[in-house]
Amino acid sequence: MFISNAYAEAAAAGSVQEGIMQYLPLVALVAVFYFLVLRPQQTRAKEHKGMVEALQRGDEIVTIGGELGRVTKVYEAYVGVELTENVEVTLEKVAIQKVLPKGTIKSIK
Repeated sequence: MFISNAYAEAAAAGSVQEGIMQYLPLVALVAVFYFLVLRPQQTRAKEHKGMVEALQRGDEIVTIGGELGRVTKVYEAYVGVELTENVEVTLEKVAIQKVLPKGTIKSIK
């Protein structure tokens, strides 16, 4: 009643801006989390999936547990790995950490 209409409208517009500014730090935090955590993890998962799909007989690998071995059989979700002569184990493909260059096992022994 005693407040002019123009002043009341300006105050309402200002409160909308203040409301948006409250959420700006939260949006910035989510963006930082995405670029520093989620995106690199997705990239690593994609690279690991490609490596596992490209496994062939004769590849030298390191498992997640640290064992070195040579792939002898490749199945859909599993691989046969020869750890030493006459010792062969079957592993899930996801348990393979990385593929080594050919001849790495021989150079270590």
